[in-house]
Amino acid sequence: MLTCFIRYEIEPFGAEAFAEYARGWGEAIPRCGAGLIGYFGPAEGSATTAYGVYDIDSLAAYEAYRARLRDDPAGRANYDFAARERFIRREDRIFLRRLSPAPVRP
Repeated sequence: MLTCFIRYEIEPFGAEAFAEYARGWGEAIPRCGAGLIGYFGPAEGSATTAYGVYDIDSLAAYEAYRARLRDDPAGRANYDFAARERFIRREDRIFLRRLSPAPVRP
């Protein structure tokens, strides 16, 4: 299992558009085969940094997932929204392995 961390640099006044973008992935990402952990946007501190985080079984599964996401109507609409509104300046991905168990919440 790998966890994909996507770091976004967004426009300083793009937080609301990014929030809409994040909500758009809520159904498409799980439907296309990844375990969405969540999207995180500015609250305090930096107004231009946001994250998306999800689990995927392997890099091969990631490639298949990305192809499904591109063909998914909601996924395609979300990509188009981001391209049209241009609130994302930069997007970087890193894949990490979890080294400790996930915390259990009471």
